[in-house]
Amino acid sequence: MTKVLQTDSAPAAIGPYVQGVDLGNMVMTSGQIPLDPKTGEFSDNIQEQARQSLENVKAVVESSGLTVADIVKMTVFVKDLNDFGAVNEVYGKFFDEHQVSNYPARSCVEVARLPKDVGIEIEAIAVRK
Repeated sequence: MTKVLQTDSAPAAIGPYVQGVDLGNMVMTSGQIPLDPKTGEFSDNIQEQARQSLENVKAVVESSGLTVADIVKMTVFVKDLNDFGAVNEVYGKFFDEHQVSNYPARSCVEVARLPKDVGIEIEAIAVRK
């Protein structure tokens, strides 16, 4: 049975989609852009954008009762692949702070444009163990 995930701790969907779905043994998030869920604003700094996108993914995953440690796959979309190093630094610190022993599998791709012209969007898959 599919359950739609919705939390005020992540930005509301800005189109005809949901923040995430819980399939019972697996949770899939929609892409999370770096909008602050309280203000709807975002920083111009790519590292701050990466951190906010990760926090938004975390909020959706946690709304299902799972944690960052349950994330097994992430996809990172960036507007400029030259930001890879800066994003990677924030990404690694995020998982280290959550004491994740194994980083999730990940893809990182450069895209021409993202919603609201942000620099990054991140989506995740988490699994109930």
